[in-house]
Amino acid sequence: MTSALYIDCCIRGEQSRTKRLAEAFLAAYGAREHVQIDRLTLMDEPLIPFSNGFFWQREQLLEREELNHPRFRYAHQFQQAGRIIIAAPFWDLSFPALLKVYIENVNIQGITFDCNEKDGCFGVCCAEKMLFLTTRGGALEGNPMDNGTKYLADMAKFFGIEQFESIAADGLDMGLEPVEDILGRAVARAETLAKTF
Repeated sequence: MTSALYIDCCIRGEQSRTKRLAEAFLAAYGAREHVQIDRLTLMDEPLIPFSNGFFWQREQLLEREELNHPRFRYAHQFQQAGRIIIAAPFWDLSFPALLKVYIENVNIQGITFDCNEKDGCFGVCCAEKMLFLTTRGGALEGNPMDNGTKYLADMAKFFGIEQFESIAADGLDMGLEPVEDILGRAVARAETLAKTF
């Protein structure tokens, strides 16, 4: 059985074009035998940025090595997943801040990564693959201004996840071709990838 964690940061919910892309992938991926998908909808979670007492509580728990505290549940869930699937729209040259807050909550030494004198920092996550699904209004495929895709690729590497892939429906708001055509191509790529992911 392959366990996959789907991290939903499709802020617009049912109106989200990114959600349409993600749901197409999940339908194809979930149809495979021996695949279990756990869904985490970030908009429904009590995620807050590190500040004041919330930050210091985390520091004290880490100092006492209390890694089973409930506030580290996101990190344990992430670490144990066999596949990671993230869906989030292109947002201010990256992705919504909510996703960054989530990543801060899973980036925990002793759970998702560790360090020693010999190797420095190294990832300890179980996942072999991470997939990022996104949609963009402008044409930014391969553009260095797309900071979100690069950041997630780097985080995958940091967490010890060997394979990172991304699929984007690009240029949706440019008016050069119908939105449904662009989305359709991205959905086709996602459904094809679902066969081997």
